[in-house]
Amino acid sequence: MHLSKINKIKSGKQKMKEIFREINFQKKNLYLLEKMKEILEGYEEQEIKVTLRQLYYQLVARDIIPNAIKEYAKLSGLLTNARYTGDVDWTAIEDRTRIPKIPTTFEDVDELIENAKRCYKLNRWEGQEYYVELWTEKDAISSVISPITNSYQVPVSVNRGYSSASSMYDSAQRFLEHDGKIKIILYLGDHDPSGLDMDRDIQNRLEEFGVDVEVVRIGLTTEQINQYSPPPNPAKITDPRAKGYISEYGETSWEVDAIKPEVLQELIERFILKYLDLERFEQVEQKEQKEIQELEKWKEKK
Repeated sequence: MHLSKINKIKSGKQKMKEIFREINFQKKNLYLLEKMKEILEGYEEQEIKVTLRQLYYQLVARDIIPNAIKEYAKLSGLLTNARYTGDVDWTAIEDRTRIPKIPTTFEDVDELIENAKRCYKLNRWEGQEYYVELWTEKDAISSVISPITNSYQVPVSVNRGYSSASSMYDSAQRFLEHDGKIKIILYLGDHDPSGLDMDRDIQNRLEEFGVDVEVVRIGLTTEQINQYSPPPNPAKITDPRAKGYISEYGETSWEVDAIKPEVLQELIERFILKYLDLERFEQVEQKEQKEIQELEKWKEKK
């Protein structure tokens, strides 16, 4: 049965949820749906958007579902239906693979000025000893990363595996613009044959372009696996690096997506602060706020 988009219900927090379909969920799915909603509502309170894969791993970690491909497919179907019925808000899950590019427009000059006030940022790393970037092989965790990196003005690069020569050259040129600073890459990647090799690959290839940089793996590490017990996966035996990996770590691998989003955020912030002179950073931020006030004065005179 198709329901009109204007048919809506309110959640306990008075947030509108749209109903497009009526579905009678099976009893076993109702249990899973409630657990799924508990997790999503918890992240919503923290203003964290998660992907389907991150939700799946959190359910596996709580022993609610087994770690199996068929369970992932079932969860995907249930989540889709739950959004159509209004049980889960459409904004609760993020799809990083299909983000449209929409041109920026403004209603009038006043709206432009308000947007300028929100966007105006000085380089708060001016005068810092370090230049820091965060790299990750997973675009899926970008929405978890960005609240922290945006707050501290740390550039983010998603390499999605081994980077192309063009991408690595462009990155090298970016680092070379910061001559005189100690260059650091904070790296987040999977604990699997290729994932653990990324650190070496990135550092060696940037050095070939004349960049003196230190790649610091902040996750996923063996210590974090022991501490947080993320759901394991079989090691990718088709990977050419599998033999060496298996001889050292066994036939199990782990994905960085499986770590709780709040843990990732705490980890990222802790490492950024390790290389940041916070007092100097805040001085630039104060100067920035004063200049934003000048924009407001200009608007009032207009």
